[in-house]
Amino acid sequence: MTTGGEPDRELLTELVLRTFRLNGLFLARAETLAEPAGLTAAWWQVLGAVLRGPLTVAEVGRSMGLSRQAVQRVANLLVDRGLCEFRPNPAHARAKLLAPTDAGRASIGRLRDGTVAWAREMEAELGADRIRQAVQLMDRLIEAMTQEPTGSGAPTGPR
Repeated sequence: MTTGGEPDRELLTELVLRTFRLNGLFLARAETLAEPAGLTAAWWQVLGAVLRGPLTVAEVGRSMGLSRQAVQRVANLLVDRGLCEFRPNPAHARAKLLAPTDAGRASIGRLRDGTVAWAREMEAELGADRIRQAVQLMDRLIEAMTQEPTGSGAPTGPR
């Protein structure tokens, strides 16, 4: 709610704080779910980003809200472990494409039972409609935050 034309900054602060908390909870659950597949949450995140098709490290970073450097470190580990490979990029000689290997796809496949069980648990607790609404709100927040700043000088995401 606003008073006297001023935005309720505490309301946005509460949203941000809860988002940080939720992110921590998601990462902790992802670590638990990923462990039986021999993955970490970070490895799962980067490997999952390239399942639909090869991407550059920078593209993975943009799609996941991560820095290129953080993605590069994880990509190198995934390649070293045979879960991903770098491929030539016809659009850019230096920016190789990251793609999953058969072993990487198999690792993601081993996550299925745990993720399906967790999804069922969350849907039973919250309801599909509420989850859908939360996704829509998050999409709208992402859209609003990635638009050009309107004079605040605030960054629009990882560089």
